[in-house]
Amino acid sequence: MNPATSFSCSPPAAPATRPLILGSTSRYRRELLQRLRLDFDVAAPEVDETPLPGETPRALAQRLALAKARAVAAGAPHAVVIGADQVADLHGLPLGKPGNHERAVAQLRQMRGQTVVFQTAIAVVCLQSGFEQTSLAAVSVKFRDLSDEEIENYLRAEQPYDCAGSAKSEGLGIALLDAIDSDDPTALVGLPLIRTCKMLQAAGVALLGKAGASA
Repeated sequence: MNPATSFSCSPPAAPATRPLILGSTSRYRRELLQRLRLDFDVAAPEVDETPLPGETPRALAQRLALAKARAVAAGAPHAVVIGADQVADLHGLPLGKPGNHERAVAQLRQMRGQTVVFQTAIAVVCLQSGFEQTSLAAVSVKFRDLSDEEIENYLRAEQPYDCAGSAKSEGLGIALLDAIDSDDPTALVGLPLIRTCKMLQAAGVALLGKAGASA
């Protein structure tokens, strides 16, 4: 994972030129946001991601996305800040990032032959303008009935230990799946860009505003 860069506060900008910050250290979200060819900074949100007692995966993802956006916005109140979070939902059981090989094996064994809903939440916040909006993209993913050997081979090849659900659908992980059902295709990777575009426009961020702009 690439280290986050900090954002230094500057005098308030006009609404049309507010700086944009991605409040996430995820390289996957950074790469997705780069598709929009917008200038943005990256900041690490300081947020406790421990689920609350009885909290559903859906509620957890939404709460954390908003908490991350608010945490970063507190240090840059004039900026438009994007926060996001994803929780794999296995019949109401939240599955986070495995962190190591053993936990990833356990997760994939739980998910084989099952339909898992990846709850991907996004929040956009600008404290100075008073803008705050959240949205959630639920992606239903049907996993194949994987053998232990397939699970081991996949994990050794891709090592997706920083991914909720222990699989990268944009990589070799697609071979683990039977079907994906979503209305926002990039949501499964971690940032639903259709929703992101709508929310950024609502926050006053100009999209497609610079002809020929590069990433």
